[in-house]
Amino acid sequence: MQRDIGTKSGPALFDFLLAAFEEHKRLLRDPQTMQVIMAGMEATWWLNEQLQAWLGEKNAADTLTLSAPHNVTSEMGLALLDVADVIRPYPEVVAFLQEVEDEGFLDELAKLPGGPEARDAIQAYLDRYGMRCVGEIDITRPRWSERPSTLVPVILDNIRNFEPGASKRRFEQGRQEAAKKEQDVLERLRALPDGRRKAEETKRMIDRVRTFIGYREYPKYAIVSRYFVYKRALMEEAERLVHADVLREKEDIFYLTFQELHDVVRAQQADDQLIQRRKDEFRSYQALTPPRLLTSEGEGIAGAYRRDGVPAGALVGLAVSGGIVEGRARVILDMAEADLEPGDILVTPYTDPSWSPLFVAVEGLVTEVGGFMTHGAVIAREYGLPAVVGVERATKLIKDGQRIRVHGTDGYVEILP
Repeated sequence: MQRDIGTKSGPALFDFLLAAFEEHKRLLRDPQTMQVIMAGMEATWWLNEQLQAWLGEKNAADTLTLSAPHNVTSEMGLALLDVADVIRPYPEVVAFLQEVEDEGFLDELAKLPGGPEARDAIQAYLDRYGMRCVGEIDITRPRWSERPSTLVPVILDNIRNFEPGASKRRFEQGRQEAAKKEQDVLERLRALPDGRRKAEETKRMIDRVRTFIGYREYPKYAIVSRYFVYKRALMEEAERLVHADVLREKEDIFYLTFQELHDVVRAQQADDQLIQRRKDEFRSYQALTPPRLLTSEGEGIAGAYRRDGVPAGALVGLAVSGGIVEGRARVILDMAEADLEPGDILVTPYTDPSWSPLFVAVEGLVTEVGGFMTHGAVIAREYGLPAVVGVERATKLIKDGQRIRVHGTDGYVEILP
């Protein structure tokens, strides 16, 4: 698609895209995709329910899914550690990156000792993952390939906080912990009444979850890969409209529907008042606070947690990745402003796949939005990070730099003196 779309412009581009959208929907509707995703999810639920009933183990699947293979999102976080390994030996490159302010820095890198190697490592990363960004399901958000400076603070943190080879060591450590947990669980099950059957069933489910859980991340990867191809073609068309004085700036197309933009291209005429009204409306929408739950009918539901046994003053949420960790809270609203030290706990409104490069540098995760099978929860379990999500107003109630304790098994956060 990326090859073929390069030859299209004007109305022919929109005909091409309409056909591409249909193929996109066909791929997403493939019933086998959902079956594979559900195979991993259902095996996770089975393990948690049965091992709690048989062994009193709570959230056992969290450890059993550590370093599950073939997860494109967790691999993305580890791959940025490999980029740091390439850059670390070159102090002039590191010093240069600390002063980066614009998006042309990759071309400048080549002039420094070690610069070509650093540039090639970053570019190779962008070639595979550059279509991603925070809020990536919104096609208007700037991708990492469009704004590579977003990754620079994370690369610098990785250079400072890790030794060479950290990505392979971290993955192998998780894999060994999962294998050790599997052996422990199966041995304990065999000692129970009807233990052989229980152990065999559990082994099948462990194999199933480790085989399929990584696939959970591939459909989103495919979606945003296609989105970036669409976006680049549409932005080139927008550039042509600006040069023809049809639009004032190319970002104006963000405030038009696809059909409206199609009409603008055909008529070579745009409604400036409509675009301005949409811009004003968008600014007003940014001031809204979304409800925790929005029904199909549009009803916003706030609700509250009912939880016994939680300490007074603790912030309650959903337990999505087991374990307890204590550390310094880093309240980060923009990934480009990350400044992490070993032992930090990431506190943020929400995560999506683009946040996984930060996960390798923290010891725990707290978000205001999320659920058991959202991307952040899946990756937190694979990295072994205690995590609590759905903590209302977490970024307001937890101050940057405070010490907190995350109870990832029971689903609450304590703010420590």
